[in-house]
Amino acid sequence: MNPFCDPETGICTPSTLDDLYSIGQDKLTEKTEIIYVGDPMCSWCWGISPDLIKLRDHYRSKEIGYRVMVGGLRPGGGDPWNDEMKNFLKEHWGHVTQASGQPFGYKLMEKDEFNYDTEPSCRAIIAARPLVQDQEMEFFEEVQRKFYVDSEDPKEVEFYQTICDKFDIDFEKFSERFESEEVRYETNNEFTLNRQWGVQGYPTMILLHNDQLFMIAHGYATFDQMNSQVEKTIAEVESKRGAAQ
Repeated sequence: MNPFCDPETGICTPSTLDDLYSIGQDKLTEKTEIIYVGDPMCSWCWGISPDLIKLRDHYRSKEIGYRVMVGGLRPGGGDPWNDEMKNFLKEHWGHVTQASGQPFGYKLMEKDEFNYDTEPSCRAIIAARPLVQDQEMEFFEEVQRKFYVDSEDPKEVEFYQTICDKFDIDFEKFSERFESEEVRYETNNEFTLNRQWGVQGYPTMILLHNDQLFMIAHGYATFDQMNSQVEKTIAEVESKRGAAQ
């Protein structure tokens, strides 16, 4: 298999898409917004999760928005589930724990068969988006926890029953959205859009400011590192705007 997660850079590299959806240019706005591009089955995204929530909360009082975009690490999966794959994951997850302190469970390795298809977990985030509102990151994190710590399979809709209960989401409504063609299409649109933006790995943090996109972090980073880069980028943009006026 291709080692799609790098312990040195803290980046998980996505597979290519067989079909790119034609969706046009995403409409940017004049507001300032932090955009997180990640995948619930990206281990470095699990590692960075607490720092991302801290970053979101830090900027809420500063009227800076926060948006989640699902990346699509391995839509469709297809990697062989063999000893080589299992040993790679065990070693790699150890690197993530060492860097971030995030826990992992390893019962997944006991399964005889498993397809590392990340599309359903990404689709679940979009299915829950209008139902969970401003707790989208917390929902995202619970999906990660149930997969990485509890070793359960996020491809089946039943996986999300307890998570929906935790967030007081009507599971029937969630299930309808999860299985709908509309949400499947929207999920693939986000896969396509982040690639069109040039995102080449997850987690990636982008700052939308003054109708422009700026890279804040590409790969695992701490709150302090991301916060410093946000402040630096905004200051530089505003300085250039002031000089041009």
